[in-house]
Amino acid sequence: MPGDVIIRLEDIGKTYAMGAVEVHALRGVNVSFAQGEYVSIMGPSGCGKSTLLNLLGCLDRPTSGRYELGGAELSRLDDDMLSEIRCARLGYVFQSYNLIPQLNVVENIGVPLYYQGRPEGESLEIAAAIADRVGLTKRLHHRPYELSGGQQQRVAIARALVNDPLVILADEPTGNLDSVSGAEILAIFDDLKEQGKTLIMVTHDDEIAARTMRVVRLHDGEVVSDVWN
Repeated sequence: MPGDVIIRLEDIGKTYAMGAVEVHALRGVNVSFAQGEYVSIMGPSGCGKSTLLNLLGCLDRPTSGRYELGGAELSRLDDDMLSEIRCARLGYVFQSYNLIPQLNVVENIGVPLYYQGRPEGESLEIAAAIADRVGLTKRLHHRPYELSGGQQQRVAIARALVNDPLVILADEPTGNLDSVSGAEILAIFDDLKEQGKTLIMVTHDDEIAARTMRVVRLHDGEVVSDVWN
């Protein structure tokens, strides 16, 4: 069962200036997420899904409203503080993997620990252990171009887990994968849910959303439904 609320959004708005035109990507969003929830965020293209995930991941900040993560209010923090929180408390899985091509698997996984100032030997040891959890033990010294799409996404998931984050965020994590690789990635997410991890995932696929505990739907920047599966 879900535990205490760890994310709380109150009246969140996000506006972008496109020349002389203001685009309201999010409008008065009120939603909370609790420890141990596995949530999918859905809606048509341009509805604000990725904007919301970027705000949750401290990759952007809201124009208005209040964002609390683990009891701390983040909405007005500067970029350096947001970067520290992102590195220490959040794990982000991108659709396009966002791996560093010059680094091998274990080095890519250990990047968040490097930014935390952990010793290199300790970072690589932790990264190797996480790699084993997602089935990459035999690929530790391969570079991204030597991996399949599914293997690259496993690296991205391991990197998101390596700092033992409060929340794991995923943006269409199977969007660039074939059906077999996608199913393997979703199985990893199912395992993380069983371990009590908190996962928030943007998806356009109803079948994927059906695997989650809860579906939040956006339309024109507003939450239009919030339903438990």
